Amino acid sequence: MQSRKNLRKNLRPAVPNVGSYARKFRQNAALSQRARGNGQNVRCAFSPPEDWHEPHERNDGQFQVIVQAPGEGYRHVVTEGEIRDRLARLPAHMLAALEVVQLSRITRKKQSFPCYGMQWGSTLYLYPIESSLTELYDRAPTPAQFNEFRMYGGVWQEVPPRSWQLTWSESAIKDFYLNNILIHELGHLLDHRNTSYTDRERYAEWFAVEHGFRPTIADRPARPVQRRHHSC
Repeated sequence: MQSRKNLRKNLRPAVPNVGSYARKFRQNAALSQRARGNGQNVRCAFSPPEDWHEPHERNDGQFQVIVQAPGEGYRHVVTEGEIRDRLARLPAHMLAALEVVQLSRITRKKQSFPCYGMQWGSTLYLYPIESSLTELYDRAPTPAQFNEFRMYGGVWQEVPPRSWQLTWSESAIKDFYLNNILIHELGHLLDHRNTSYTDRERYAEWFAVEHGFRPTIADRPARPVQRRHHSC
């Protein structure tokens, strides 16, 4: 997993043979989740991070939504209805292997290694964020990270001497979760061609832009130009 300094992760299985993939995954290795804020997506040694939902390989597009209490000081930013409405806008074949979407709780361990979302087996996990909708980091975002979050309405602000703050409005954080995180993790579930971490991550990023961001551009208000400022 990733530290608060290195935030945001994603998992990556295949559509066919979901059950066999999941069994291999549990026996061995490498989770990668969408880390939060200004970190990198990294591979790490396997450690069961979540409730495991055994794939049934029904491939009928009927999925369950599980909502856990988010934890003190945290909140879920999307609802079951919003998740179902957003996924219903995708072609049915993209949902065939999806069986569970879980709005997960925050735990002490997850507070140390926070992430926005994860895919494991046939399940997508979405994590709560701070109730204030403000995230604090101890290093500056890269230009790519700065621009990605700004695309969805996240506002970065430098907090002297060394911290950075990422602030969301209610509408912006919903946009980010429904049209980026949720779709990104679904992209990992559907990617049964790529095997390397880099290629799988590249595919999921492309999938989120093509099936999450671009189709909803008209729904998104124009963003004011935000420039980066650094203290001397």
